[in-house]
Formats: sequence, C-alpha cells, structure tokens
Amino acid sequence: MSNAKMEGRPLSASAATSVTACATASPSASATATGALASARAPRTLAAQERRFALALLAPALLLLLLITTAPLVYLLWNSLQHLDLGMPWLAGFAGLDNYAKMGGDPRFWNSLWLTIIYTGSTVALQIVVGLSLALLVLRIPKGQGILRVGAILPIVLAPVVVGLFWRTLVLAPDVGLVDLVTRALGLGSYNWLGDPRMALISVIAIHTWQWTPFAFLVLLATLSTLPEDIYEAARLDRAAPWQRFVYITLPLIRPAIVVVVIMRMMTALSAFAAIFAATGGGPGSATEILNLYAYRTSFTELNIGYGSALAVVLMVITLIISYFMFRLRRPR
Repeated sequence: MSNAKMEGRPLSASAATSVTACATASPSASATATGALASARAPRTLAAQERRFALALLAPALLLLLLITTAPLVYLLWNSLQHLDLGMPWLAGFAGLDNYAKMGGDPRFWNSLWLTIIYTGSTVALQIVVGLSLALLVLRIPKGQGILRVGAILPIVLAPVVVGLFWRTLVLAPDVGLVDLVTRALGLGSYNWLGDPRMALISVIAIHTWQWTPFAFLVLLATLSTLPEDIYEAARLDRAAPWQRFVYITLPLIRPAIVVVVIMRMMTALSAFAAIFAATGGGPGSATEILNLYAYRTSFTELNIGYGSALAVVLMVITLIISYFMFRLRRPR
C-alpha cells in the first residue's frame, strides 16, 4: 500500500491506475510463472518415465545375465573355499585358503602354469607374426583378395573339438597323417606327433595357431587397407627404406589393432580346452596339460571339486590381470 494511503491522503488518479493495473496483472503473472514451472517439470518427468521404461525393458536381460554369469562365479569362489572331494565326502567342510595354499607345493600346478605361459605366448606371437605377414603379402595382390578372405574364415568357423579331431586323425596320425607323409617323402622319417611329450606340445601349439591365425590376418588386413597412402609417398620422397617405412610408419599406425588382436587371442589361448582335449586329452602324461585342463581333470576326473575350483579361480585372476595390463597398452601414449 502506498505511503499516501497510509497517511490518510487520497490517491491521485495516476497512482490509482497503477495500483489497479498491478492488481489486474498479478493473477496473469502468477499463472504465467505456474505454467513455466509446469513446463519445466514436464521434460524431467518424461525423462524419468523413459528411464524407468528402459530399465523395465533391460531388467529381464540383466537378471538373466546375472543368473548365468555372476551366480556361477560366486558359486565357484565359494567352492574354492571348501573341502569338497567327492571321493572323500566325510572330509567336507570349510577350508578357507587351504586349497590356494596347497598350490604352492603342487608340482603339477606349476607345470601346468608353465605350460600355459608357453602355450599362450607362443600361439599369440605366431598368430601376430604370421597374420601380419600374410596381410602384407595379400595387400600387394591386386585381384583375388575376396577369395582369400573367404578361405581364411574357414578354420575359424570350425568348432575347436572338430579341429582337434581333424588334426589328430588326418594330419598328425602316425604313418597315414598328412604331415607324416610329407616328412617321409622328404626322407625325415615318421614321428609320433601326439605321443611324444615334446612333439605333442608343439603339435597343439600348431593346431591353435592354424585355427586362429586367420582372425589376426583379417583384422590386420582390414587395418592396413585403411592406412593413408600420402604418408608413404612422403616417406618414399625422403628416400626411406622399406623396413624404415614398416617400422616407423606401419607399425605405429596399426598398433591399436595389434593390441586388440593380442588381447582377444590371449583370452582365447588362456581358456583353450576343446582342441587340446580332443587331440591329446592333456597327454601324453601331463605334457599338454595347461591350467584349464588341469582344473578340469581335478574337478571331473579326480572329483576334487574344491581344489579344482581354486585352480579355476587362479586362472580367472591371471586372465583378468593380463587383460588389465593389455588394455592399458591400448591407450594412446
């Protein structure tokens, strides 16, 4: 209220008009503010409804994923802390870290771990070297690349157990295998490729390399096809030798692709099972018994579920650690 009204003096005409206008405008201004507030809340409410709807759509898939992945891992961890030997069920009970401590004095565990390192390192290195060499060679072929790409896919689509049986019966079989026929034709004699401990390890490495080298070849070939040609033209003008162009231009440009291939192939090699089991069964003796096969034999042949679960947990931890460091290498420097 104005000071003139408070002092008992009558309002002037202009002041009265102003007061009337303000009184008339106040409801409309309030309605405008309310409408603006409601319109501001509407998008937030709609976004919240969309998020709830999206969560409702994803919930079944997430629950199924938790059921088939997380729950078995939790169960595996729990079993690794138990004395769970089906051959001696009266010893069942909580073991704590006894199963893990047992590995320290288990020579079979250390042998399988060493074989896993040899198997993984050699197969991944061979796949990268052979795959990159084939990709560089095929890149120079102007015609027929499509046929070569299709042919390279064939070993990948075969199931590992089929690959293991194929090599065991048709390629590495003594006297009648393809490799034995070639070695005898060259005067090198016949060998028991899967019966000799040293030859058996080399053979399973060759089997894994044969099946998965095409993957590295296809990825690296696709990466090499996208490299800019002007960089190589500038290097040729600077009289850079072919090996210098390869070392200082090609390798740095395809480094992310190489790291991805190494990560994926290393994960596959660490979890290898079917091809080795079909070809050698982990033998002769324990010559090809990598950690994955040792965990399987311990759990399902010797029926020591607790110790076998602990072996599987150790393999999982090794895989996670290697994956972490490999993904760090993938980051740009």
